[in-house]
Amino acid sequence: MSQFLYPLKFVPRLKEKIWGGQRLKELFGKDFGSLSNCGESWELSGVPGNYSVISNGFLAGNELPELIEVYMGDLLGEKVFGLYGAEFPLLFKFLDTADDLSIQVHPGDSLARERHQSRGKAEMWYIMHADQDAELIMGFRQDITPETYLRHLENKSLKDIMHIEKVKTGDVFYIPPGQVHAIGKGITLCEIQQSSDITYRIYDYDRPGDDGKPRQLHTKEALEAIDFKARNNKIDYVPSMNAPVELVQSPYFTTRLTCFDRPLEQDYMFVDSFVVYVCLEGEFSLQYAGGAEQVRGGDTLLLPAEINSLRMVPKNFCRVLETYIV
Repeated sequence: MSQFLYPLKFVPRLKEKIWGGQRLKELFGKDFGSLSNCGESWELSGVPGNYSVISNGFLAGNELPELIEVYMGDLLGEKVFGLYGAEFPLLFKFLDTADDLSIQVHPGDSLARERHQSRGKAEMWYIMHADQDAELIMGFRQDITPETYLRHLENKSLKDIMHIEKVKTGDVFYIPPGQVHAIGKGITLCEIQQSSDITYRIYDYDRPGDDGKPRQLHTKEALEAIDFKARNNKIDYVPSMNAPVELVQSPYFTTRLTCFDRPLEQDYMFVDSFVVYVCLEGEFSLQYAGGAEQVRGGDTLLLPAEINSLRMVPKNFCRVLETYIV
């Protein structure tokens, strides 16, 4: 059956959030339906309870884990399947913020496995849009002690010891487990992360949840997860036309940015992994031995590991994130 595999598209899972905005509708035409906003669009997910459903071709309607059980290494790559089995190891999202997110932290693999029987959460952000003066919280200004941290947390002055980063379109950040962080209002970004939904909320500005009560905090759980060292995790890179530029190479995934306005030949013989394209801008035809798929801004596409050569033919200027596992 492996000869039938083709580039796969998915039905987004749209999530209303108290901090969510409208820009994903404006940028990509995401249909919120009855939702008042869309804070997160889960584009490709193997997280239980949030499995992605294929939207194109004869496999449409099937959930991602069902395909992995059938196609195994032909879909994921033999090496990746050997490491993760039937689990899809990454999660791809768009986020849009009309208000500040909570200050939070994610556990690493060991702590997440011990507490939640889950993987940890390393992630990266590509800033797709940022209002003027939009900012992120990205770790501590300087190395601190747990005691200093707890004192500021109790006094509601945590931002006084955090590193505040002004952001603009095209900025890239890698957030390892343990780094305290928060996305500010007026930002739309693409998030690529380990397949995990474990978040420890540290401070939430005393905002009420849907029930009118302050949202739950995870002070004790977060304390063991936090890295109290000051770290700069902004990625410096030089964009290039018609050639990929590496943004992140981590133990969990590698992500490259490709900006192109002419046809490109892609060869993936060098990697034993699936490849995921997230189209941030433009429209192109992805041509492979079995046919072609049209890809446009807002689309996320999974290229099975057994398809290792293709051609990308742009209709206009295109900006694409490309992710695989080494």
